[in-house]
Amino acid sequence: MYYFLSLLTGILISIMIAFNGRLTTQYGVYSATVIIHIVGLIFITILAIANRERLFSKRQAWFLYLGGAIGVLTTIFNNFAFGRISVSAILALGLFGQSVAGLLIDRYGLLNMQKYPFAKKKISLSYLIIIITWLTLVRNR
Repeated sequence: MYYFLSLLTGILISIMIAFNGRLTTQYGVYSATVIIHIVGLIFITILAIANRERLFSKRQAWFLYLGGAIGVLTTIFNNFAFGRISVSAILALGLFGQSVAGLLIDRYGLLNMQKYPFAKKKISLSYLIIIITWLTLVRNR
């Protein structure tokens, strides 16, 4: 199930970039980003209340909340790129960056994450991601 949800996430991200990009062409980067995150806040609040989740019931280290800032930056960067490069190029470069960062986080246990040894099968998958990214960028010139 978790693999399916991860696949679904990839599909939804491509749709999100297209929708967010269209909003950006209408409202500008920063206004569109505010709209996007207000809608997201309303949506997740409804989901949390529907699931009877106690919001803000636990205290965490301050730096763990930086994920929200990273989410905003990700939206802004995608909105800047939208219309200047293709959605497939945005996704390919994003996937490449996520893959490199993920491999480093897994290998070295960065950000207090569990360490996962670098398996040989990851090398072939990394090459595949590099090839797909390169082909996407060459095709979209």
